[in-house]
Amino acid sequence: MDLILETDRLFLREMKISDAEALFEMDRNPNVHQYLWNKPVNDISEVYATIESVQKQYIQNNIGRFVIILKESQELIGWAGLKFNTEMVNNKINFFDIGYRLDEKFWGKGYASEASFAWLDYGFNTIKIPLMEAAAHTDNIASNRILQKIGLEMTETYLEDGVSWNWYELENPNL
Repeated sequence: MDLILETDRLFLREMKISDAEALFEMDRNPNVHQYLWNKPVNDISEVYATIESVQKQYIQNNIGRFVIILKESQELIGWAGLKFNTEMVNNKINFFDIGYRLDEKFWGKGYASEASFAWLDYGFNTIKIPLMEAAAHTDNIASNRILQKIGLEMTETYLEDGVSWNWYELENPNL
């Protein structure tokens, strides 16, 4: 993909194999995975597999998660983006999901919201997604706040493997 999104403070670009070390540092932190089944990665090979999976999504769905690069330092601070989800989640399948994950040292600075606003704009105005969906662990106050801030509305709560999640949706206002 030759797509790069830009915001005031961020570049959002395709995930590459060369990003593995920075992504590994983020994903091995237990705090980053507190609301993600508490399963931080233990080996960089897991990150390589994730990058390969995301790159396949670029080819199959012409969209996927992109890394977030801080403009001022050129540092990789996490990822954000759209995913066409082909697995069953909350009894739904084949839907567009907006998501994000940041390295802990960049939490609370508005980067996830900034990146998500850019992706929401791209999803609605460029690729004309009719409905954006997302899920956040019920106890993850920050993630729930981000989804609400970008305009998604919580439509229900559901359980997955005994864990409570909030489901969010936003219809494309331009369609």
